[in-house]
Amino acid sequence: MERVIGIISANYETDDLGCLTQERTIASLPFGGRYRLIDFPLSNMVNSGISTVGLITPYKYRSVIDHVGAGKEWSLDRKHGGLFILPGSLFGVTSSEARFMLRDLKHNLVYLKRSIADYVVLTASDVVYNMDYRVLVDQHVRSGADITMLYHEAVEDAPHDLGLELDGDKVTSFIHGVKKGENIFRNCFVISRALLMNIISWYSAEDFLDIFEAIEPDLGKMDIRAYRFGGYIRTIDDIRDYYLHSMDLLQDEVRRELFSHTNPIKTKVQDSVPTKYLEGCSVKNSLIPAGCFIKGTVENSILFRDVTVGEGAVVRGSIVMQHCTIEPGACVENAILDRNNVIKAGTVIKGSPDHVFVMDKKTR
Repeated sequence: MERVIGIISANYETDDLGCLTQERTIASLPFGGRYRLIDFPLSNMVNSGISTVGLITPYKYRSVIDHVGAGKEWSLDRKHGGLFILPGSLFGVTSSEARFMLRDLKHNLVYLKRSIADYVVLTASDVVYNMDYRVLVDQHVRSGADITMLYHEAVEDAPHDLGLELDGDKVTSFIHGVKKGENIFRNCFVISRALLMNIISWYSAEDFLDIFEAIEPDLGKMDIRAYRFGGYIRTIDDIRDYYLHSMDLLQDEVRRELFSHTNPIKTKVQDSVPTKYLEGCSVKNSLIPAGCFIKGTVENSILFRDVTVGEGAVVRGSIVMQHCTIEPGACVENAILDRNNVIKAGTVIKGSPDHVFVMDKKTR
């Protein structure tokens, strides 16, 4: 893996996440009680032995830069290699499938030119999974392919995602819009550094396209292979995805796979006191990190740091982000509360699993 460098693309947006990404990028979206989505690709890179990683930042870069800093938590604050912050282009994407814009890569060509690596692993920042990229790179090198794309079988319809038609492991065509059970591209691929620079040059006049949009007409001229990932992997595209895939973490088998002790998902360190559970509280099947204060009832929910649940208050089937207070007697059910919200005593907030109530974050 000393011959491999990484690129994480975070320069894309969606309106489907509503107020959750109004002031933050998708990459910095809080997830799982103490993480951000960017933690997964960053940790996968580092756990795979990739010590040089470029992060293509979006226009709203403040939150993601505040989180990753110099890459210390991922051991990327180093003299040789390390974390490189790469500026993204100012223009939006051409389609909801686009994750690897040619103009972003062209704009940061110096990152590729200065490297002596043979291969590049590129991944998006909105995919939740835990993977050792060594197996992906190994197949790519052994097959001699031009590009090796990561895929798995879709667990539900994904009308805005890119699918793959396969003959064995060879990609024969792209599908725009994926049905349940079809092969869905999970926004991660391996390519030689030389070929990537050539593609940037060949399609420089079409740099407003995603790399796979650009090469699609010439697909038959390239040897593109696919590697099937057999574990838990989900993409966060909208509010429904965010809620359902967050709730997946309450399943033991999902949690054990994602947060493996051998390949840990690392995140920014937050020094907090342990959570305090007062007499009379009730907590069932929930994720609660440090720094919380629990007097009431929490069931089937995910809390973030510094959340207070008052006496007689109920939080059920909900995601409550940092610095929120649920005052005594209040009820929050099937909801997503962004940070700094205060739910007044006696207030009832209730959504449904299919129509989750979402509350925007407040300024302190």
